Amino acid sequence: MRSRTIAGVTALLLATRLCTVAGALGQFEGETDVGDPKLPGSCQYEPSRQDYTISGAGTNMWFTSDQFHFVWRKLKNDFLLRARVRFIGPGAVNHRKIGWMARSTLDPFGPYADAAEHGDGLTSLQYRLGAGSNTDEIVLGVTNADVLQFERKGNTYIFSAARYGEPFVSAQLTDFNLGDEVYVGMFICSHDPDVAEQAVFRDVRIVKPVKEGFVPYHDFIGCSLEILDLESGDLQALRESAQPFEAPNWTRDGAALIYNISGRAEGWGRLDRFDLATRTAAPIETGAETRNNNDHVLSFDGSMLAISDQSVSHGGQSAVFIVPTGGGEPRRLTPLTPSYAHGWSPDGRFIVYTGGRSNKFDIYKMAVAGGEEIRLTDAAGLNDGPEYSPDGAWIYFNSSRSGRMQLWRMRPDGSGQEQLTSDEFNNWFPHISPDGKSIAFISFPREVSATDHPYYKHVYLRLMPAEGGNSKVIAYVYGGQGTMNVPSWSPDGRKLAFVSNNDFP
Repeated sequence: MRSRTIAGVTALLLATRLCTVAGALGQFEGETDVGDPKLPGSCQYEPSRQDYTISGAGTNMWFTSDQFHFVWRKLKNDFLLRARVRFIGPGAVNHRKIGWMARSTLDPFGPYADAAEHGDGLTSLQYRLGAGSNTDEIVLGVTNADVLQFERKGNTYIFSAARYGEPFVSAQLTDFNLGDEVYVGMFICSHDPDVAEQAVFRDVRIVKPVKEGFVPYHDFIGCSLEILDLESGDLQALRESAQPFEAPNWTRDGAALIYNISGRAEGWGRLDRFDLATRTAAPIETGAETRNNNDHVLSFDGSMLAISDQSVSHGGQSAVFIVPTGGGEPRRLTPLTPSYAHGWSPDGRFIVYTGGRSNKFDIYKMAVAGGEEIRLTDAAGLNDGPEYSPDGAWIYFNSSRSGRMQLWRMRPDGSGQEQLTSDEFNNWFPHISPDGKSIAFISFPREVSATDHPYYKHVYLRLMPAEGGNSKVIAYVYGGQGTMNVPSWSPDGRKLAFVSNNDFP
């Protein structure tokens, strides 16, 4: 074990190499060469791509001391760190390392926990329990992971890793107290003092999750509006807000997103149009119906908007209204409540919605011109989230009739109901691509009740063929309720919009 005197001298030396250029490091506060490696490291942040290229050397991050380059910020309480990562070039040593780290000090002998991806594909949760003690590790059951997530919950550190497109594999370290405020960030170690390695961290997310003891649907945190490029998998955060909003609909001209304001602060229930060119939002006029929830949907031609409003004028229970997309006086469609709008028929003649009748939720449709509602499902469990395919041949929906919540489809008259997914997740809200070939949907972990889709959970956005088959993860998200309740494909089918959550200060 090293003495604290040596450690203190080293800490003093490395302090001379501390960089804290405001704004130059994106979401981070500073960068440091921990342990005084022979070659200095660096970090370059590219705002237009929202990614980080870091370089660094260092002999090792093991045994009793470390040498590496660290790009950090200080955080208190619980946190969640996530990024897609890759090394640049073949590398000199198999055990070069990149990943996320939390440590109590910038002392190279100090205690820490990290989420490390090695050059040879090994993925492990490394940790040093005390100053100057030997490093140990927990090896994860996945290799060559390129999605790394590191989470602190109290004194538990959880490392989740995946090859992009696959679910996470996780390991955790419990009863490990690094103190309330820690240095957290990205690291790189070349494992060779004479070589500086490089790596790219993209889709970097630093999330402050909801606090323990929050009251669902009473306590809310902020959110981020994100765009996912389906070809590259790249994410772009367009807007961050402490006032939460939900469920972005992509307008048919591709120019804007329409979402509802949520939470309980002033303005909740309003619908906003977010202009993608100017990145500004403006309210949509909906008359007296000002308590809109996250079940709103555009007609296929983009001219009309079906909204689900729960104003006191109709008992605080959701009813479906129709209003011009640009705003105006809504016309009530469903006389019975609660009713939640989800889809229009491509010919504009019908709206499909979820209705709660006699404490049972099923799927109904009604002519836009009005008339009697038509019941389409009458099965056990909860049936929800109906949406027409672009050719009008199918209505896709989710149902818990088989146990967990899974995806189904049926003909527009309710016939031919067939199950499309049968896996370990609870799958909600199938959204069909503009070409009708793919379904994007949100998956909750199995510990969430099959009939619930709550806020503030680890969820996946997944993609599968429209006729069913193998699915892949397209986004790893801290979100849930309001993340992707509505059709959020871009008109060209190349992108998806969604909302993630974060307790912004």
